Amino acid sequence: MQVKAFSSLLQVPMLRLCARMVLVFGGQRAALALFARLLALRPADAHALASHAHLQAQLGDSEGAIAGFRQLTAAHDDNAAAWFNLAYLLQQNARHREAEQAFRRAVALDDKLDRAWYGLGLALMQQSRFEDAASALQQAAVLQPMSPHGWYRLTEVRRALGQTAEAEKIIAHLKQFEPRVAAQLERQQAAYAAH
Repeated sequence: MQVKAFSSLLQVPMLRLCARMVLVFGGQRAALALFARLLALRPADAHALASHAHLQAQLGDSEGAIAGFRQLTAAHDDNAAAWFNLAYLLQQNARHREAEQAFRRAVALDDKLDRAWYGLGLALMQQSRFEDAASALQQAAVLQPMSPHGWYRLTEVRRALGQTAEAEKIIAHLKQFEPRVAAQLERQQAAYAAH
């Protein structure tokens, strides 16, 4: 019995090393199989669960990847990155309510995770919950003030809420560091006003 347990302990690092080496040479399917073997030995291994789920996503198996990230979040509920990755995949599959819940869990665990705030804002926009989306996108913009993405979406939300003056303030702010994005938003603002 002890020999078998010792042998299994040695298999784990060897499987990890083999999977990494196979990935270096582009063998995603082979690495997926190695991570599956590793998970058979250690079902709650965070690295193996995340790697297996990421590979499934890269290979086009989004449902398998979602299931993998659900396993990871069940085993490691305090892993904000895992919750973000689950939310991102759900959002990519137009499962916006589920994505919202996973993004909310990610920001509850790490309120500085700007990409989770941004994703939450997008999920809320897809549900036409513009007030809530504005709050999430404002938080994303505060955390990444020089990134135009949060500001851009926040402008769209302000317009959807009929807050044209607020949208114009954001455009003026963007002119300071992203003039092209500001110009694009101005054109959209003019088209929006014309309707």
